[in-house]
Amino acid sequence: MNDNFRINRLLQATILLAFSFISFNCIAQNFYLVVGTYTGTGSKGIYVYNFNVPTGKAKWISNTDSVTNPSYLTISHNGKYIYAVNETNGEYPGKVSAFSFNKHTGSLHFLNSQFTGGDDPCYVATNTNDACVVVANYTGGSLSAFKVNNNGALQPYAQLIQHTGTSINKERQEKAHVHETVFSPDNNYLLAPDLGMDQVSIYKFNQLKKRPLTPSDPPYAPITAGSGPRHITFHPNKKFAYLVNELSGTVTVYNYKNGELTRIQEVATHPENFKGTIGSAEICTSPDGKFLYVSNRGDENTITIFSINATNGKLKLQSYQSTNGKAPRNFIIDPTGNYLLVANQETDNIVIFKRDKKTGLLKMTGDEIHIPKPVCLQMAEIKN
Repeated sequence: MNDNFRINRLLQATILLAFSFISFNCIAQNFYLVVGTYTGTGSKGIYVYNFNVPTGKAKWISNTDSVTNPSYLTISHNGKYIYAVNETNGEYPGKVSAFSFNKHTGSLHFLNSQFTGGDDPCYVATNTNDACVVVANYTGGSLSAFKVNNNGALQPYAQLIQHTGTSINKERQEKAHVHETVFSPDNNYLLAPDLGMDQVSIYKFNQLKKRPLTPSDPPYAPITAGSGPRHITFHPNKKFAYLVNELSGTVTVYNYKNGELTRIQEVATHPENFKGTIGSAEICTSPDGKFLYVSNRGDENTITIFSINATNGKLKLQSYQSTNGKAPRNFIIDPTGNYLLVANQETDNIVIFKRDKKTGLLKMTGDEIHIPKPVCLQMAEIKN
């Protein structure tokens, strides 16, 4: 009886292990890698690749041919649409464009575009059910909210919020510069880091209202003067938030709860003796929440790697990794956590790193994607 019991348990465990292996391989072998670029130097706009997890290699699938400066883009949560800013200004005011996205073939079809109400839109995000799109206008110092039609096309903006204010850096903080629009994990708030005003503006979000954004209470989280907040990301446990500051080259760590940010730590993204130009850009946590990564432009051209304390969310420096290029504007960790891909804007290359899940450290695979002026990287699951 005992022998039969042990045999049955062993058989069950073997079947479960085999099923898990098969499920992983069916679900997580390939992803679409979607790349936003600056046009004008040979880029065709938005590029789509098949990214193969077992090999870490990317294969071109499709691209657009007439999109202007889709420097930042996002894939809708349902995977059916892609929204991309058109980062232009002055005589050609900023726009945001909508595309349908075929998850079986990886092809894009242009739906429509709308003016964003401000110059140089630099970030776009959708809420959880993809009913609303919000754009950050960098030079315009504003953010605009768009309702989405059933076919994914955008209506004219329903709301335009203009920021006003300055800070101590007279060259870079002469006026408001909204750099990002990020929905909170519970989808009830929108956070907007403003590089020019040195604050993260916080808005309550209600998609049912004609004007979906209203100032929260408190309406913002103050930042150390001269920091230049750029991008913010949430820990997978939703309790902590991490803000990268472009001008000071620092990360501010917050406790997060119900739209409120409470500062608990601030750390540098560069070595203590570093004397060169600072230009921190992107920030991202690993899928397991154990590590935080920050890209540094200027004279560094590195990725800074921090470990995350699981209890209090605080950071500890682990290492610096060269990006093998210049101006790492954006990077992404694939959904399995096995790879980190960096878009080096000024050297026209996307470098693929293998990621050690235990240490968080990065190792070059030797594989690169060559595209003029890559800026933004996003991934989506492939549907067979």
